[in-house]
Amino acid sequence: MVESTEAIDIERFNQRLNMLDQRLDNIDSMVTAVAERVMNRPLTLNITCPNCGKNIEIAIIGTERPTG
Repeated sequence: MVESTEAIDIERFNQRLNMLDQRLDNIDSMVTAVAERVMNRPLTLNITCPNCGKNIEIAIIGTERPTG
């Protein structure tokens, strides 16, 4: 009885670990896509300062594709 409960617990752990692995892969894909976009085209961030209310524009421009 204890062995079957442990086997079920191990199987659940493996399923959760696989789900986490898939989620991390998805996050990696999204970050890679954003990095490639930044490297190909300019990206502009418009931020409002919480202290003074002034708008701040940050432009990020890449000239080379990431390797690796």
